[in-house]
This record gives sequence, structure tokens and C-alpha cells, in this order.
Amino acid sequence: MRHMARKLTVLFLLLAFLLCCGCGKKAVIAENGVYTVTASLKGGSGKTTLLNPTLLTVENGEMTAELVFSSRSYDYVLVNGERFEVLSTEPGSTFRIPVEALDKELPLIGDTVAMSTPHEIEYTLLLDSSTLETVK
Repeated sequence: MRHMARKLTVLFLLLAFLLCCGCGKKAVIAENGVYTVTASLKGGSGKTTLLNPTLLTVENGEMTAELVFSSRSYDYVLVNGERFEVLSTEPGSTFRIPVEALDKELPLIGDTVAMSTPHEIEYTLLLDSSTLETVK
């Protein structure tokens, strides 16, 4: 009987832990409008950052982020296998990309021409919903 009680206790604690893991930040989709949000990049050499705040546009439930890399040397980015060309290089390489949700890591590949030959660099993009502000 004690053995069964221990098993049930362990099972209960495991179930409570698994349910609680989803209690942190949840993916957020903003309402229609124009916002600013803080964007961050992980990966690469750490030399390239994103200029913030980042412009976020939501229309019909679809979000688009305007990313501005600190470097002018990116000519395209790949998001979910789709290629997005650079829109401008002032003040840095600027791209407009679709975003599924805030607070959800998004793999992104940026192609830089700053080296002797072009290189695709893997990054992870994160848009922080706690910094979301409406543009007036």
C-alpha cells in the first residue's frame, strides 16, 4: 500500500510540474494596430544586434516586424524558408518579416556580405511582449 502511495505521489508531482511548465510567458498576438516592441537576436558571433525599438504592424491578425540590423552588410534574411530582401541599409540593414507570435523564438538566417564571401548566419529572434507599446 505504501509503495502504491509513493508511486501516486511521484506521478502527481510529475503531472503538477508538467502543467506548471506552461505557466510562464505565453505566445501573444497583438490586436490590429502599429506598435513598438523590443527585439533581440541570439546566435552568430554576437557582433550584430537589432536597433530598437522595433516597429510591429498587426493587420487582420497577421504581424509584421520591421527589423533593423546594426550592420549595413545584410542583403537578405530567410524566415521559415522564405527569402526577404533588404529594404534599406540606412541606418542598418532593414527587413520586413512576418511574425507568428510574440514571446516565441523564431529561427532566422541572415546573409552577410561583410566578409570576403557572403555567409548565411543562423539567429534566433525574440520579440518581448512586455515591451509592447502602441504607436500614437
